[in-house]
Amino acid sequence: MASLTDRLSQNTAGRYYVDGSCIDCDMCRVNAPEFFARDDDTGMSFVKQQPATEDEIAKVEQVILDCATASIGNDGA
Repeated sequence: MASLTDRLSQNTAGRYYVDGSCIDCDMCRVNAPEFFARDDDTGMSFVKQQPATEDEIAKVEQVILDCATASIGNDGA
């Protein structure tokens, strides 16, 4: 489960985030490239844009479920 205390600073402000347990598997960037990007310096993904619509939220929630390391979180704020 993603840890809010380990949230990467590259994440855009909002409820969804990637934490430091990311292994750069590319799954989130392949399945939702409009919301996730890679930081080449750290080799980790981050949330570049927060979802806004119900469909976008559903897409990001599915990516959370598919994340092999559970590195993507939703802080519910």
